Amino acid sequence: MATGAGAQDSPDMDALFRRLAEPEGEAWRIAESDILREWSKSGSAAMDLLLQRGEEALDGGDAAAAIGHLTALTDHAPDFATGFYTRAAAYATAGQFGPAFQDLARALQLEPRHFPSLTQLGVMLEETGDTERALAAYRRSLTIHPNQQEAIDGIARLERQQDGTDI
Repeated sequence: MATGAGAQDSPDMDALFRRLAEPEGEAWRIAESDILREWSKSGSAAMDLLLQRGEEALDGGDAAAAIGHLTALTDHAPDFATGFYTRAAAYATAGQFGPAFQDLARALQLEPRHFPSLTQLGVMLEETGDTERALAAYRRSLTIHPNQQEAIDGIARLERQQDGTDI
């Protein structure tokens, strides 16, 4: 089963990542959309449906149902980084940071450039008070996607805290 990462009809991901890193203009927005769309393809309609159901449950505030759908997805598509990233978000929503950290590690093992996983990692580390590692995760995410507002805001917030200027 294809997992989105190695499909023959995939766009040139390296070219998309180069465009994602462009500081000027709007080309990065299109690249971001193309990358996220490519990452959302598991290579199986059934697995894509599980992802959709998991995302819908998460959006609807039902973390337990989301975890159920996404666990079925990760069990059947163990090389699909977006499945692990999305389940990590569901686990984090449910306050289960241990499994969430494990899923983010797996997503990043499968796709080291998965900037949403790095940013989610930063958010979770920040929430658990691990400021240094949170900053490192946000900064690593920005090396891949320098226009990612959540990571930019996270760094600014943590640097203000470190400087004692956060009120």
